[in-house]
Amino acid sequence: MLSRIISFALCGLDGVPVEVETDINRGVVSYDLVGLPSAAVKESRDRIESAIKNSALRFPVNKITINLAPADLKKEGAHYDLPLAISILKASDQLDCDTDGIVMLGELALNGALRPVSGILPVLISAKTKGYKKFIVPAANANEASYLEGTEVYALDCLKDAVDFLTGVKQFAPVPHRGFAAGKSCQKYGCDLNLVRGQKVAKRALEIAVAGGHNILFCGPPGTGKTLLARCVPTIMPDMTFDEALEVTKIHSVAGALSEEGIVSLRPFRTPHHTATTVSLCGGGNGKVHAGEVSMAHKGVLFLDELPEYSRRTLESLRQPLEDRVITVARAGGAVTFPADFMLCASMNPCPCGNYGSAYLTCSCTPAQIHNYRSKVSGPLLDRIDLQVEVDGVKYDDLTGESKEESSAQVKKRVEAAREIQRERFKNDKVKVNAAMGERQIQNYCALSQDCEQILKQAFEALHLSARARSRIIKVARTIADLSGEENILPAHILEAASYRNSNGVTDKF
Repeated sequence: MLSRIISFALCGLDGVPVEVETDINRGVVSYDLVGLPSAAVKESRDRIESAIKNSALRFPVNKITINLAPADLKKEGAHYDLPLAISILKASDQLDCDTDGIVMLGELALNGALRPVSGILPVLISAKTKGYKKFIVPAANANEASYLEGTEVYALDCLKDAVDFLTGVKQFAPVPHRGFAAGKSCQKYGCDLNLVRGQKVAKRALEIAVAGGHNILFCGPPGTGKTLLARCVPTIMPDMTFDEALEVTKIHSVAGALSEEGIVSLRPFRTPHHTATTVSLCGGGNGKVHAGEVSMAHKGVLFLDELPEYSRRTLESLRQPLEDRVITVARAGGAVTFPADFMLCASMNPCPCGNYGSAYLTCSCTPAQIHNYRSKVSGPLLDRIDLQVEVDGVKYDDLTGESKEESSAQVKKRVEAAREIQRERFKNDKVKVNAAMGERQIQNYCALSQDCEQILKQAFEALHLSARARSRIIKVARTIADLSGEENILPAHILEAASYRNSNGVTDKF
């Protein structure tokens, strides 16, 4: 008898329907699985046989031929166990039921229990767009599946439950839909801006960067608070919307990095070590293409501490995703596009000893050492960082004084007000924040007065800026105007924005 069960494969973040076709006939006992199965799928035979026998069912001793269609698509992962087992049981006349339109996913244990699998949410979203509304998944994936409306998801514990559900022996209720509640970043990240003493310029730059989604670089001696400032970035970012949470959850689900909550409710904060490779940062792999850190940081923050310590090749790989906000990973088996809309926050010392340019410490480095150290970060990459801020040491009295610093919650309110202005401004555009504006949006929303143009021209010539740097100054000025509640960009906004491109500790030319 021939049976047909629907499952799904994942190509990046997109689901592709896979038909599990099983034919059982008399003949020499064999088990042939075709359709480009990976090693994990091929090894499913022994798992399935044990699971079927331990579920008080019979594994057929016949000639079994299984095809995973389409045959030219590589099938990877253990989530084919359940559809394979159900297909075998149906083809051997042990199941008399209608399985049309039901998508099945799940890994089987030897005792027949259903184990959780990664990528449930992107599969459900893709399947729903293709007209599938009914799903059987492992019980451990119930939370992840509960956030998608308009579907019937049955989260079951074992193979026997799936058989009883399909045959009508037992009734199971679908997973109830859950509402989304954004995580409160100020409470859950474990740090707050009021813990950073002094550093008013750096805090101001940080607020501007988050308000407009701009990239930022802190440069200064060690121990001046650069890392603490960076870790405070997500505490002043607006809470994630449900649509943003779904986008982020899809990436983390495929990576197998979801918590028991089943959804990512806090903005990601990724901080890879400086020994990270290009593949780990951008994505890739020898077999299945995995998302890299730039995609895991989607809608959040990618923090690169000690920027010059990363390899030159790894840093240069950031240039394209910083511009396009997506990254396409091309390998011999094909190309996969992952979202990469993140805010880059980086920190670095101005020289090998870290004291160059400090008002309190003496630098012991030679000019050649300083040049070689800074040249590890290329000009084109620096050109893509909107705010480049010098951070110097603070006085002892600033650390022990009784003056109260602003909390993250207070700064976050101003950031949210500026973001609301941007949402209204870009309601008819694809962009969401000022940093994502293209030249057309700059022309439409960033008109400059003659005084502003004159200041910008002087900065352009004095700092030897590129055309890209000019556009980025205008974008930052637009954000400063939004924070001030001004409809138009004023000369003061241009002056402040240009000052963040004149950080001597970062952009000195040699």
